[in-house]
Amino acid sequence: MTGSVSGRALVTGASGFVGRWLIDALAADGWDVTAAAPHQPDAASLSDAGRAARWIAGDVRDLAHLTEALDVARPDAIFHLAGVTFVPAASKDPGATAEVNVVAAARLLGLVRERRAAGTLDPTVLVVGSAEQYGRHDDAELPLTEDAELRPHTVYAATKVAQETMALEAWRSAGVRVIATRSFNHSGPGQASRFLLPGLVGRARKLAAAGASAGPLLVGNQDTSRDFLHVSDVVAAYIALIARGRPGDVYNVASGVGHSVGALARVVLARFGLDVPVESDPALVRPVDVPALVGSSAKLQAHTGWAPRRSFDALLDDLIAAPPPPA
Repeated sequence: MTGSVSGRALVTGASGFVGRWLIDALAADGWDVTAAAPHQPDAASLSDAGRAARWIAGDVRDLAHLTEALDVARPDAIFHLAGVTFVPAASKDPGATAEVNVVAAARLLGLVRERRAAGTLDPTVLVVGSAEQYGRHDDAELPLTEDAELRPHTVYAATKVAQETMALEAWRSAGVRVIATRSFNHSGPGQASRFLLPGLVGRARKLAAAGASAGPLLVGNQDTSRDFLHVSDVVAAYIALIARGRPGDVYNVASGVGHSVGALARVVLARFGLDVPVESDPALVRPVDVPALVGSSAKLQAHTGWAPRRSFDALLDDLIAAPPPPA
């Protein structure tokens, strides 16, 4: 169990990696779940909780889709996960990223604002942001607290700052009970291989299969450092924030521990019993990147009682044991 309340929940971006984990956690806590997604996933790909959820298929940018989702769900809580989540993809199409990450959120918040004013609906809305909003900070400032300056360096980060600004304005101007997160990196079974940890595990698995002909493990910038949580701890934090977070406030969701890409690669290789070099591949180096993102979750823990339950080693165990993820 992850929270002390339950009711009717609307999850946007429900067919994504985090959305599926969240649906399972909500169902375990007794929530009635409406899942909004671009397409309803094949039933065979869903958990029991996913199959039991009420699915609404449509484009999150479409006002009619959002209206239908709210009318069907009549939610006590909205978990707004929908968005472009991969930093390089956001940079390739800034316009589409802004439409999904900013415009869609604005339309959803506008609909909630209207219903609240009419007295027909007053949900708590969790708007999921990103550690990328912080941008570059000196190592001496780590772990970052919520008071750290926002210095977005990428299209993705800029859209998440804009999303958070709109969300908090809805609270200040209209009383919409918004809670915003700045979520640091998280992973687990089901995450696409284009993301760092499942990508490393997948490449190491191929090297292990190659045996004596195994070459180096290729990575991007080996010095880049990130803070990782197990996705199960992240969705537990989201549910805890709906139950006990403060409307109009912002919370880091983080472990407080940084891991460099080079160190991660060597740990993964060791798990597969491989003794091969780790080399940087220029094709994998992001042209715009933040050297280190490590966050403090002290505020989240103080306000909600949440604490991470899965270790980083357990996260790697789960990734290695899981079937190969989608691309």
